Amino acid sequence: MEINQIKELLPHRYPFLLVDRVIEMEPRKRITALKNVTNNEEYFLGHFPERPVMPGVLIIESMAQAAGLTLLVEKEHRGKIPFFTGIDKARFRRPVVPGDQLYLDVELLRVKGNVCYAQGKATVDNEIAAEAQLMFVLGSAKKTQGEAE
Repeated sequence: MEINQIKELLPHRYPFLLVDRVIEMEPRKRITALKNVTNNEEYFLGHFPERPVMPGVLIIESMAQAAGLTLLVEKEHRGKIPFFTGIDKARFRRPVVPGDQLYLDVELLRVKGNVCYAQGKATVDNEIAAEAQLMFVLGSAKKTQGEAE
């Protein structure tokens, strides 16, 4: 799956779309995706100007976006938004820097209704950069009555 197909499913857009390609996927089961990390990423302006490092929270977010794709590819979930609701056991093992290719391997552990639990791992050159357990809920893309702006 290439970027235009990803954009048809994920609601995220630049500068927050953090999945560039899907290498392989089994819907509702697992995904391997890719994020090309370039020096042009806006966050490198301040994190850190003399030694650019991809923020750990964005590595986790990229895993969550990949996990969301495994459900959004199904017709019943099209047009929904994956809302991140939890992170457990997050660990960061090596820095991710411009020029790296960040491979995102995510396995869905359990899907119950619109709630999903997943285990994610991000690697660079076959070294673990980060890993975490993720939880998200698929919600409506439309704001519901009573929700804050």
